[in-house]
Amino acid sequence: MDITPSEAYKIFLEDPDSFNTSSASPAECLQVFRQASQRAASVLCITLSTKLSTLYSAACDARDMAKTELPETTIEVIDSKSATPSEGMVALAAARAAFEGKDLVAVIKAAEAIKDKVNAIVFLETLRHVYRSGRIPKIASQIGSVLNIKPILTVSGTVHFAGMAGSRKSGIERMLRMMRNKVGDRPVHVAVTHAYALEEAVKLKERIAAEFNCVEVWLSEFSPVMGYACGTGTVGIAFYGE
Repeated sequence: MDITPSEAYKIFLEDPDSFNTSSASPAECLQVFRQASQRAASVLCITLSTKLSTLYSAACDARDMAKTELPETTIEVIDSKSATPSEGMVALAAARAAFEGKDLVAVIKAAEAIKDKVNAIVFLETLRHVYRSGRIPKIASQIGSVLNIKPILTVSGTVHFAGMAGSRKSGIERMLRMMRNKVGDRPVHVAVTHAYALEEAVKLKERIAAEFNCVEVWLSEFSPVMGYACGTGTVGIAFYGE
């Protein structure tokens, strides 16, 4: 809460094995709902995928607790079935609908529409830390790191292995080809994200803006929670076509 992601990554690089994460508790979610209820009669909470975190369950427990404490506030919880900026795009669609004055039903509909079509592709510099996500054994990640395997992952409900690259350049090229196959020349909304790789992320953003029919292109930094499992040097893109 009181340091930037870049500052957190500096700590991570000094001692990766002492870097830990944990999900928010129902009590912490309830506190957020209390704060939101002071500003609005309806609250929509959008979480990362239930297959990647227990946050959705915690938010649902908090919602049930709030029925007694906050009877005049309507609270709904949505599983984004994603993470990274693709989850953010779902939240952004909901926020835009709310800003336009739409009711909760319409806001949820806007979020669900983007949830069904948003994509996320992530390129990892190393396999060293992925075991901490529970997706592969630690020994496999260590061997992969020694062999300098650079995986490409997609996020849709859960994390899927989409391939590997021998270098960062070829990995970026493959990500862009995957995106092109999905959207073609259609107008596209894009977010570029990174874990302590700002210079490369800026170049990727500029290239996407030049090569695709972009409605908007965002640049953001992975939260340290993502860096915990992916490691620094990770870059990713989230997108959906119109």
